[in-house]
Amino acid sequence: MRLTDNEIEAIAQKIVAKTPSSGRRPIVVGNWKMHKTPSEGEALVRELAALVETADCEIGVAPAYPCLGQVGRALGGSKISLCAQNAYWEKAGAFTGEVAIGMLTELGVSQVIIGHSERRQFFGETDETVNLRAKAVLEAGLVPILCVGESLQERDSGLTHAVVDRQVRGGLADLSGSQVAGMVLAYEPVWAIGTGKVATVEEAQEVHSVIRQLLAELHDAPTAGAVRIQYGGSVKPDNAAQLLAQPDIDGALVGGAALKATDFAAICMAAKAE
Repeated sequence: MRLTDNEIEAIAQKIVAKTPSSGRRPIVVGNWKMHKTPSEGEALVRELAALVETADCEIGVAPAYPCLGQVGRALGGSKISLCAQNAYWEKAGAFTGEVAIGMLTELGVSQVIIGHSERRQFFGETDETVNLRAKAVLEAGLVPILCVGESLQERDSGLTHAVVDRQVRGGLADLSGSQVAGMVLAYEPVWAIGTGKVATVEEAQEVHSVIRQLLAELHDAPTAGAVRIQYGGSVKPDNAAQLLAQPDIDGALVGGAALKATDFAAICMAAKAE
């Protein structure tokens, strides 16, 4: 049964009241996309590791598949975790071009990005396949970073909330509250990815709040209060602090700025644990 607007608002107020003691540790992850060779990636993380030693947040980098081994070895002893940009839900088989989660765990991957807008736009990813990937990542004991977000046309048509609602419901289908509580969600307005545009602080916070209210509807207030929700979409050193200071923004999924150690480090340093 769906909750009424008044019931959702009451739950949201409880969540906001609990935020200072929520224990949500900020998480900043760099999605390198199809950039950096293995040697370039190693050089980047060696420089980055020295710059983020005192950062008060969880940090990860998501290189392209061929870089995972070399970058992972370079991360040894640092506070930076190794993430993957995607994973398939089957353990093995005739699935040319896909990568099984067992292959990633052997390389030391701890988080997996799923449902990124570029996977949805260019490679036919759907809410159903995102859900299959989320379940497989959780089954393997890794953390899914589930991406949701609307296109410019959808935003201009007033469909932001409807799109995000559909993607969250579809991506989390049949998952328990305890499973969802350990996940990371990432709100990435498609129109702000790689464009230099960025949602205003108020726009970003509003959608993050809507997502948290939806999590409360799907499960309960403690679950909603535990989930970390990142913002992604042209996050840079000069806007990171304002975005990350919002009550429902628990980190950033960073694209272009993650390819330069000093820029990515500055974003990490802007994230403060409560």
